[in-house]
Amino acid sequence: MLEKVDLSKKLSKDEYKEMIDPLREKLGKLQRQARDLKIPVVIVFEGWDAAGKGTFINELILALDPRGFNVFSTREEPNEEEKLRPYFWRFWTKIPQQGRIVIFDRSWYTRVLTDRVNKVISTEELHEIFHDIPSFERQLSDDGTLIIKYFLHISKKEQKERLENLQNDPVTAWRVTDDDWKHHKQYDHYLQAVEEMTQKTDTGYAPWTIVESHDRRFAVTKIITDVIQALEKRIAAVVADRAVQGECSIRNQPVEDGGLKAFNSSILTEVDLSKTLAEEEYQEKLKKCQERIRELEYIVFRKRIPVLIVFEGWDAAGKGGAIRRVTQNMDPRGYTVVPVGAPTDEEKAHHYLWRFWKSMPKAGHIAIFDRSWYGRVLVERVECYCREADWRRAFNEINEMEAHWASFGAVLVKLWLHIDKDEQQRRFEERVANPGKQWKITGEDWRNREKWELYESAVDEMFFRTSTTYAPWTIVESNSKEYSRIKVLQTIIESIEKKL
Repeated sequence: MLEKVDLSKKLSKDEYKEMIDPLREKLGKLQRQARDLKIPVVIVFEGWDAAGKGTFINELILALDPRGFNVFSTREEPNEEEKLRPYFWRFWTKIPQQGRIVIFDRSWYTRVLTDRVNKVISTEELHEIFHDIPSFERQLSDDGTLIIKYFLHISKKEQKERLENLQNDPVTAWRVTDDDWKHHKQYDHYLQAVEEMTQKTDTGYAPWTIVESHDRRFAVTKIITDVIQALEKRIAAVVADRAVQGECSIRNQPVEDGGLKAFNSSILTEVDLSKTLAEEEYQEKLKKCQERIRELEYIVFRKRIPVLIVFEGWDAAGKGGAIRRVTQNMDPRGYTVVPVGAPTDEEKAHHYLWRFWKSMPKAGHIAIFDRSWYGRVLVERVECYCREADWRRAFNEINEMEAHWASFGAVLVKLWLHIDKDEQQRRFEERVANPGKQWKITGEDWRNREKWELYESAVDEMFFRTSTTYAPWTIVESNSKEYSRIKVLQTIIESIEKKL
């Protein structure tokens, strides 16, 4: 495809002068409209060395309000902090909030270009990243992000001339590195990699635009015109969508799948909640488990294995008490407890998974989530805090996120602490009667209790759609706090030992 691109396209100075100012004025206006409509925008610049990425980014941002955008230059090699987390962590943490623009000078495509040509990733890893990239871009797009991708194309001959000109000028010689000349020699290999990259990652929600970059004026005009058209199209779609947007629907019926019938009974009703432990047995097992947890904490640190432990469950099911028993004997430098409540304004302005990617522990550390990303398919679903389309697609998005973490080598432990309705009532009343525990009970807890059946249905579907081989759910029988705490500890221990 690239070999057929006409690189002779040009604009005269007069044509450029006539066009550029009106284009910049229009782009600035559209940026303000996108800001008001809270549309996040991601613009990716990839291309040959010396193709002019820095120049074209500068030309583009001249028309923009500098308070509304960020530019990130992605080095080919991740830094030490980035190496300790999954590949997409450094990009998830930089995605724009609603109404802002983020421009990437090189991006997540480094692995399928430079890393591929230099053979630092295997065929299996290449296949995996070609799966992960469209998933990442689709998740952003589904959440309303406009994604615009450019590949700046120049010929091998043009690249050589530009590198020589830069190197021969004392002012710009520093910009030309040995890697630049190495990449030039590998031009044909890169060409093949670019062809496959554009073919496999060109989608309706994140299309590639090839920019003929021999002539600066032509390329600048094409880029700005294309951004204008993309913004106009997205703004029109958002305005039309908001005009017909319906009300939230909890729709507790499961999503229709081939061969999947409606749930006739709850998984939770089959759980044996009579399980208990005698006090002496509990204390003996608690001591052994806590000693083993501390040993494993040091082992995962030495082996650089990240561990994520998710606590979900009914109100008053004992999540806080279980977490305290898990961490009681641990080194506080090796773990973090992440309490998850209602999202802040900043978190609401990003993709809902953004705040959880930010909390991803680095390799060798443990993150314990007191509630988690499953709020999207539980409380946000039942309480209508998001649209039906949002929580329905969340099942797949969650699975993709957890798969990405698992492929990085993380251990994922997902625990549902289960009690019955009578036990919850008893614990609520106990909290009300105890001045030292009254802070634990709120009006929201009582309101949630009134929707027990709706939550139960949502939990069932959550188990069905997100219990995977790499991140299975464990239901913890929690009417007995002693039994519950030991099972939590044993499940964590077994999950880490299995990984080791």
